Amino acid sequence: MTRTGADSGADTGADTGADTGAGTAAGHDFTLCGATLTALPSGALFWRDRGLLVVSDLHLGRSARYARHAGALLPPYEVAETLARLEADITATGAHRVISLGDAFDDMAAAGIAGDQRARLMRLMQGRRWIWISGNHDPGPTGLGGRHQTEARLGPLVFRHIAEAGARGEVSGHYHPKARLAGRSRPCFLVDDTRAILPAYGSYTGGLASDSPALAGLMAPGALAILTGALLRPIPMPR
Repeated sequence: MTRTGADSGADTGADTGADTGAGTAAGHDFTLCGATLTALPSGALFWRDRGLLVVSDLHLGRSARYARHAGALLPPYEVAETLARLEADITATGAHRVISLGDAFDDMAAAGIAGDQRARLMRLMQGRRWIWISGNHDPGPTGLGGRHQTEARLGPLVFRHIAEAGARGEVSGHYHPKARLAGRSRPCFLVDDTRAILPAYGSYTGGLASDSPALAGLMAPGALAILTGALLRPIPMPR
């Protein structure tokens, strides 16, 4: 993994540790198996050379699923909020390809979103090469168009929902990683020389601490946690 700084050009050398500044509101660039990728404050990943925006674990319809199965009521705005951030990222990056790394919908019933939100999603998909990677919550086709695959390969990288041991050039999601800084837990990217694990992009998704055995066992020594939010903050991955 080589860290190149926010929106920089060529690589500046091997990663030497945590960023000691106050963070950045722009994207944080890093290289993975020769591909220069940008972690965005929203939790999306942008591959500028391929015009590709990658998001993971949107979990659209989570509040509706909770209401159906547990009677729990959450604010019914999560679909609109998530799609608004996705639209903003697509507009800002000019992405003409989008990969959703699985669990785009909280279950297959949620894949039937209707009305204004369905129309909004269809508008975002129009004119773009859109790939839905199967997740454990939404293993089947969504009926929304695009391509539906278990994984996707592009150049030196492979995109799948759940990380596989020993994989190289892998971009995945599933775990909703979080890391704690100054007492506050924030969603984060986890990045090392061979893989990147994306944070959950959706609202009300919860998360798994980076020092959990499942994540610590996947990430190599020297891995970074890139904390999302108004200011991106790369730190050594807490273990």
